[in-house]
Amino acid sequence: MDSALMQAQGSGDQNDKMQEIGELLVAAGYFRARIKGISSFDKIVGGMAWAIEVCAVDIDVDLPFNENLSIGQKISLTEKIVRVLLRMKCPHRIEPHQIQGLDFDHIFPVIQWLVKKAIETKAETEDIHREYAVYLFEKTHGPVDAPNRMQSATVFSGAYAALQERYRPRRRYRHHARHTLKTEAAQVQATLLEYGSGVHRPKGSAEGDQSQQESEVILSNMAPLASSEGRLTTKSVGNIVQKQAAEAREIAEDLERKPMIQMPGAARHARLLNSVQKQLEAKKEHLQKSQDQLEKLREEYEVLQKEDKEAEAQLEEVRAAAKRIAEGVGSQEPQLAKLCTLLRIDAELADQEARFRASCRQEMQRLQELVASPEPEQAASSSEEDSQVEAQCQQERERLQRMRLLLAKKNREIAGIQRKIDEVPSRAELNQYQRRFVELYGQVAATHRETKQFFTLYNTLDDIRMYLDKEIGLLNSVLENFTEAMSNPATKDQFLAQFEQIVDGVKQNRLKVEKKRQEAKMSRDRLHDNLLELVDKQRLYFRTVKEFKEECRKNEVLVGKLKESSGKQR
Repeated sequence: MDSALMQAQGSGDQNDKMQEIGELLVAAGYFRARIKGISSFDKIVGGMAWAIEVCAVDIDVDLPFNENLSIGQKISLTEKIVRVLLRMKCPHRIEPHQIQGLDFDHIFPVIQWLVKKAIETKAETEDIHREYAVYLFEKTHGPVDAPNRMQSATVFSGAYAALQERYRPRRRYRHHARHTLKTEAAQVQATLLEYGSGVHRPKGSAEGDQSQQESEVILSNMAPLASSEGRLTTKSVGNIVQKQAAEAREIAEDLERKPMIQMPGAARHARLLNSVQKQLEAKKEHLQKSQDQLEKLREEYEVLQKEDKEAEAQLEEVRAAAKRIAEGVGSQEPQLAKLCTLLRIDAELADQEARFRASCRQEMQRLQELVASPEPEQAASSSEEDSQVEAQCQQERERLQRMRLLLAKKNREIAGIQRKIDEVPSRAELNQYQRRFVELYGQVAATHRETKQFFTLYNTLDDIRMYLDKEIGLLNSVLENFTEAMSNPATKDQFLAQFEQIVDGVKQNRLKVEKKRQEAKMSRDRLHDNLLELVDKQRLYFRTVKEFKEECRKNEVLVGKLKESSGKQR
């Protein structure tokens, strides 16, 4: 009865502890502890995981708490929590089996410490979160005070005026014959073209073709505002090429800055970019060669112009001499022959100059066309390379898709194998199972011992009640027959004889009970002797194991020394 009362009192204390733990968690902000359908283990472990996350400590451990966990997952989660508490320097020690076995005497101080630390962390980070929220509000909606709002409006108006000034319409061309424009539409289009805009027409229609022709006529009659804009020089061509190279370089840098994860086949794109850069370098080299050749032709042209001027000067001198000869010097035939020779040479030089000028114009036109547009062979080769690169990219994409499918299949197989591996308990889980089974065996043995004590107590009390009932019955019968038996001598003797028989029966029952007590005592002494023998064997076993470990250690030391000596001898 005393042990049953102690057990009931212990269960009541456990319930009180669990209620206090739930109130602590709810007060700290973990409101799932109020749900009655959740088990005590889920409430405690969930509250611990929540408090650890609120503490914002870098623990390098993932605490994925879910309800209805398996035994292995519960053991793993409790072990992680214990490791995290050690890293957080919790002053209270606790073991995983105590959490799983709901040992509230050890769990309650840990919950108390975690809740206190979580509340302190909330108080520390409250001001930071409030300031960050105010900063986001001001960043999105602006400050609420009037001076800052007026300052922002001033800055915005200044920036808006600067943008209007920068992007206002500017005249780029000027029409030389505006009086020739008869219709209003032509005048409007001419004005738009002067400011760098135009009227867009749908392609393919007769009206669009006519408007295009009118625009070309108007553009032909318009001159740019700057005289340098009307002709294409080698400097402008070089500037255009430099701008294109700079743009290509910026595009390459942007492509290099992009993360490789966002571009499938990034290596392929990098190779394509390198090929484009190589082609651009080849074009620039070709352009430089063309410019050098053009400069050489210009130098030759200038030299020929000087020679032409010298020839013209000599021709003037010869003509003057011929005129003088024609006027009065007719007898100088050698000079006339020389003069005819010079005239013939002059004519040949003029023909050569004309032919050279024509060839220079043709070469200049060919070089300008070469600079203006790429060669068709190169365009065809570049288009073929682009098609090959596109086809190769498509093949690589298909291959990537196949590899992704294969990877997904392998991941599914790995996940299945991992689940099968997780189903097999590890050594730590087996040790935990063993400890738990030992605890369960201890609890079952204690419960069995208490039950046997209850049965024994019940049987003893039942025997006492039976003997007391017999005693009361005998005393009642004696009391009822005593007066009648003492009134007559014959019945008196008979009463005394019956009374002696009753006393003998009681003595025999007493002897039987005493015999049973002696047998139980002998059995107890025999079991006690067996227990002492087993204890001695256990001590001998522990002493033998200790000696065996010591001998194994000595053996390892000797083996190590033997290896060292053998190594030195070699």
